[in-house]
Amino acid sequence: MRISEYFKLQKTQYELDFVDINLDTDIPLFLDPYYLGTCEFPWAFSANRTLENFFTLLLTYLQSEQYEEAQHIFLHLNEPNETRLGLSKGRPHGRGVGPKDSQRIFENMLKSRAIQTGVVEDIEDFRIFVKGIDKDKMSDLTTNVIRKHLIEYTINQCKLWDIQVIQNIPSGFYWDRNEQRWKNEYIEMLVVEDQKVLLVPKRIVSYSDEYTPQKYLRHFVLNFLKDEHLSRNSHLVQVRRNKKGKITKRYVTKKSIINDIGHITKDFLADFTKKHPQVFQNFKNRTKTQVRDLSNNELTTDILNRIIDHLIKSIDETRPGNDDASKYHRLAAGIIELLFYPHLTSPIVEKEIHSGRKRIDITFDNAGDKGFFFRLSNSYQIPSQFIFIECKNYSRDVENPELDQISGRFSPNRGKFGMLLCRSINNYKKFIKSCRDTYADQRGLVIPITDDDLINMLMNYEENGIEYCEDLLMDKFRSVAL
Repeated sequence: MRISEYFKLQKTQYELDFVDINLDTDIPLFLDPYYLGTCEFPWAFSANRTLENFFTLLLTYLQSEQYEEAQHIFLHLNEPNETRLGLSKGRPHGRGVGPKDSQRIFENMLKSRAIQTGVVEDIEDFRIFVKGIDKDKMSDLTTNVIRKHLIEYTINQCKLWDIQVIQNIPSGFYWDRNEQRWKNEYIEMLVVEDQKVLLVPKRIVSYSDEYTPQKYLRHFVLNFLKDEHLSRNSHLVQVRRNKKGKITKRYVTKKSIINDIGHITKDFLADFTKKHPQVFQNFKNRTKTQVRDLSNNELTTDILNRIIDHLIKSIDETRPGNDDASKYHRLAAGIIELLFYPHLTSPIVEKEIHSGRKRIDITFDNAGDKGFFFRLSNSYQIPSQFIFIECKNYSRDVENPELDQISGRFSPNRGKFGMLLCRSINNYKKFIKSCRDTYADQRGLVIPITDDDLINMLMNYEENGIEYCEDLLMDKFRSVAL
């Protein structure tokens, strides 16, 4: 059963920011530390800093031969099954870094020539060079280290979707980068049938099939060795001749190189990389262009046009006024998630600012690496690390007080762009003029989004995707700025 079904959220994967996990079995998705390090939005930045902090200390201990200290922090891992991600079959039980596995992996780390020679520079390099570490174990290691970040994300999602959490639950060990030690505390957590559950942003999961020792070997190491054998005209060089006996081609097969080397181990990759570091750097650079976020249709079999029809119907059926205010907020959150994923992520409802004196209805992290949300700060110099969404389920027009409310929550550190969602605006030109005044006074950019705008974007989303939605925002930006 999906977690959305268990809690009767009546939401699809398109409307949810987290992976809609199956509570009965694992999903073959992973937390890949390499991919996490390429994600450029606030939540991912913070989680990756924690991961790097743990790895840097571990590597420092290993390279300075402080093996007892290294063993202490590495063996302080458990088998996580709270995320329901990985390769377990049947009931989730975790098959990653357990006590026996961690001891065996630690011993492999001590023996690894990659550690001894300094080839390992990043935590994801363990998978390339250390025996016994595969994508499942790297995912579990990552989960352990960033568990506190996942707990905080889970609590925020539960608050957004009105899911009850339980107080005074042991968190499980997580890495505290400020104190540089493992911690365990009693906090509020999501618990389902006596099992702790961690929700994971769909923006950071992957199939973990790019940064692998197999791809490094096949596409970089062997290609380099092929060229080397050809330049030396080694015994592995074969020739192809035409009917007259003239050589038309000289070549070396990857299979012949493998046979010549014999058994290829991770230590072989480490020794090769020590001699030819640029080949590994090329692999890293190329892989960075290949990793990507997963689309919703890769995560679910939900039928998009049915979801869109349902959402449009829900807009029409949601009545303006206080009685349906919460329904409108959650409907809007799901629609924004659908329309602007993967450029917006990690929504938080009623985010407190100014020591709780003010609240923002919904805040998204800006994860845009192209398009409108990327250009806000990079081209238009509008701070936008967070995107503010205010939802007004009014039967009347929004006016200057609502505009002042959202712009009053802007700051250079939080961001100065927001969308004011409302049901309709009868005097639209007047409100745009007020937005123009706010923008001209450098108090930030506010764009109004009405029901008609949401319906327009939904109706065009299946055919034109996020580009259509961002073009609509750009048109509204022009009407404010020009």
